[in-house]
Amino acid sequence: MSRLVYIWFLRLLLPVVFLRLAWRGLRNPDYWRRIPERFGFIEPLLTPRVIWIHAVSVGEARATAPLVHELNARYPDHALLITTMTPTGSAQVRELFAGRATHCYAPYDYPSAITRFLDRTQPLLAIIMETELWPNIFHLCRARGIPLFVTNVRMSESSMRKYQRYPGLARATLQQVTRFAAQSAADAQRLLALGAAPETVEVTGSIKFELNIGASLRESAEVLRLSWGGQDRPVWLAASTHESEEEAVLSALAVLKTQPRFANMLLVLVPRHPERFAAVARLCKKKHRIALRSETPGALDPKVEILVGDTMGELQLFFAAADCAFIGGSLVPKGGHNLLEASAVGKPVVFGPHMFNFQEISQMTLERDAGVQIHSADQLAPAVSDFLGNANRRDSAGEAGRKMVEENRGALNANMRLIEQVLK
Repeated sequence: MSRLVYIWFLRLLLPVVFLRLAWRGLRNPDYWRRIPERFGFIEPLLTPRVIWIHAVSVGEARATAPLVHELNARYPDHALLITTMTPTGSAQVRELFAGRATHCYAPYDYPSAITRFLDRTQPLLAIIMETELWPNIFHLCRARGIPLFVTNVRMSESSMRKYQRYPGLARATLQQVTRFAAQSAADAQRLLALGAAPETVEVTGSIKFELNIGASLRESAEVLRLSWGGQDRPVWLAASTHESEEEAVLSALAVLKTQPRFANMLLVLVPRHPERFAAVARLCKKKHRIALRSETPGALDPKVEILVGDTMGELQLFFAAADCAFIGGSLVPKGGHNLLEASAVGKPVVFGPHMFNFQEISQMTLERDAGVQIHSADQLAPAVSDFLGNANRRDSAGEAGRKMVEENRGALNANMRLIEQVLK
């Protein structure tokens, strides 16, 4: 497929794009707001020095935090513009970077929308997080002489196979990029196999290891844990769960509660997508006494069995306050989510068989004995029980995870070195 064919295909899909926005808006009305931004209709930026960072959604937005902090410090005369594709990503950016970066939605990959967006932003540099490969965005940035830096690249086998269906378009898109910063040697090899120029690809490691866990987080976690019942009450966090995973988590909870030592345990359940908060709360309420985090900022009633995390921006705090964590998106074929947030605060993790978005990191976690991988939902309860019921096992796994994160830092400095080269 050539880029011209791709453009015409996108034009034919335009009615589908609007239908998809309308459909998503039924579950999350935020999709109906600010639609013009998705077609490049944004307020022109007044600053002449703009660095554009694109982060698709919540996970990528969180991963940009150390990069944003470093860019603010090293380039104080530059303005940062962060774009996302989802309302949840937008909310995360506004919460994390208020006053430090501007936000708008990224333009859809239509030439007219991108042209409008670039006219109004005039970026000196475009930084694309992970593996967002947009043929028209990449081509039009290159045509304007805007350097493209694709960072924290992860290219799974399944993603590579998808791109290989359109080898000409994939190769042409990758060759518009100024520099790639790949998370691992395997990611770099897949980029090269798809057609990236060898001189543009460098292995830097994952920025996701660059978590800044300050004393204030630990203090806040201690206060939160006391409000949940203190150390005498086991706390299990199910983080970033997807549809059908909540049923597996609730089944595991029922099994665990048959054991006297876990009779008073608390499950903190945090769905991945905010539009599912209410539905998950209704599901939990059928058989359990629940509370909503948004309505319970203070002490939790000891009779509450499940706390539904229906707030944004508190997941790292929940990891720090819990005893162990199940990583959602891994019992269903979503590819899993970032387990390093738990490891960074010394908490062991349990995850399912589908971790293809974090293949190298999950493998490293298993090799370090910082977590366990289960292969079916019925293995969830025994895995969690092993950590909750054995303090020595829990502490050693947590410490192994903390050391793993500490020893793999360095990606941020490597990325900043490449960014400085590109800006020069």
